[in-house]
Amino acid sequence: MPASARFSILDLAPVRDGGTIAETYRNTVDLAQHAERWGFTRFWLAEHHSMPGIASAATSLLIGHVANATSTIRVGSGGIMLPNHSSLVIAEQFGTLETLYPNRIDLGVGRAPGSDGPTARALGYKAVEDEFPRQVDDLLTYLGPATKAPKPIAYPGTGTNVPVWLLGSSTYSAKLAAQLGLPFAFASHFAPMLLFEALEIYHEEFQPSQYLAEPYAVAGIPLIAAETDEEAQRLATSAMQRHLRLIRGGPVFVPPPVDTMDGLWTPAEKFTVESRMTAAIIGGPATVRTMLHRFIERTGVKEVILTSDLYEHPLRLRSFQIAAQAMAE
Repeated sequence: MPASARFSILDLAPVRDGGTIAETYRNTVDLAQHAERWGFTRFWLAEHHSMPGIASAATSLLIGHVANATSTIRVGSGGIMLPNHSSLVIAEQFGTLETLYPNRIDLGVGRAPGSDGPTARALGYKAVEDEFPRQVDDLLTYLGPATKAPKPIAYPGTGTNVPVWLLGSSTYSAKLAAQLGLPFAFASHFAPMLLFEALEIYHEEFQPSQYLAEPYAVAGIPLIAAETDEEAQRLATSAMQRHLRLIRGGPVFVPPPVDTMDGLWTPAEKFTVESRMTAAIIGGPATVRTMLHRFIERTGVKEVILTSDLYEHPLRLRSFQIAAQAMAE
């Protein structure tokens, strides 16, 4: 494993079939505490709305809950969907978090609504092409040093310099992150098709800034690790069924694994689900170690952020523990 590579976790606060939101939040905290002990760099949560099965809608609140239950691991958003919000309000929320948990908070932002059309309208989503760069610029200003400009002041927020990341699943955010000199995270855990193109654009067009002297790229990876390759393949059917539920427009509660997906999907659905999981790392300890090493070498990313939504919490913990052991080795 390249010595410079860092490893982190993206938690989508998954609710399992027959489970509860309260159970999910307990599992999220437990996972973050284990991740801290295992040496993961950061623990991110993602904003989604009107999606039964994903319980991270109030992302800032959940970040504070996790940060309060941990001591050293960085906690943040992967991400906040900025067009759903006022940049000033997000600066105030994350300025508050940074004040409560100094040097531990990350603010990753994206431009998708994290929801469907009706929900986006209910959120007041601003789908104007040139609005997002302005929002990001405002956010950076609110979190930066206080000035005498008549602009509103984020209080708390001003002077906290919370690290802002741009997230994306296309080349758009890669270009913007490069232009602004910000760290960039690509969502290859569900949209891997443009991964290499986005990373190439980001590295080629990167402009050093007050925030970052050189490019820093992260890629998301689905992880299903178990004691054997065969068991991991079986456990991966939970993720496959969840993707299938998503493309069918239904709730995305995490289902128990099945012995085979045959008969559960059409050929077209199988193609779509498998195309979303081309970056997935599925296997036993040796396979996971080899695949992680190969992914980092091929992409050149400085960090991978792993997501593993298994049905049983102990098996999910074990999945991340196997990755942590590969990291240590």
